[in-house]
Amino acid sequence: MRPYGSPAQLEQRRLQAVVLFEQGAAPVDIARKLGVERRSIRRWKSAFLKQGSNGIKAKPAPGRPARLDARKKGRLERALIRGALHAGYATDLWTCPRVADLIRQIFGVAYHARYLPRLLRSMGWSPQKPERLARERDEKAIRHWIKVEWPRIKKKPAD
Repeated sequence: MRPYGSPAQLEQRRLQAVVLFEQGAAPVDIARKLGVERRSIRRWKSAFLKQGSNGIKAKPAPGRPARLDARKKGRLERALIRGALHAGYATDLWTCPRVADLIRQIFGVAYHARYLPRLLRSMGWSPQKPERLARERDEKAIRHWIKVEWPRIKKKPAD
């Protein structure tokens, strides 16, 4: 599993380990101080001794580059804040298919609706599912049933 942090942050952590090692600190102490495994400290030391600073340099993050950079995500967030009504939908509810459609309209980028919860979480949003309620639902009758009927038929604990 890839450790937490940007490539630059990870490289900085490795440089700290090398500095501490050169000061004579034990791998166990370095690992505890930096919050990493001892094996990582040994691996970084070996790479540094074999290749110098090139051995612990930051490598680019793996995977496909993002289709929406930070600036585009900011534009998307502003469009989401304006609301779905402003975007031309009948209700002011953002669903994943609607967000995918909005992204396609604004940026010309196609996202599958099932990926959008991950994208929205990365932006600090949470995908919401609309609560489905029957049109015939009678709230007053439901409250009455809960207050009167449920206690009457509820099984009482044995004394």
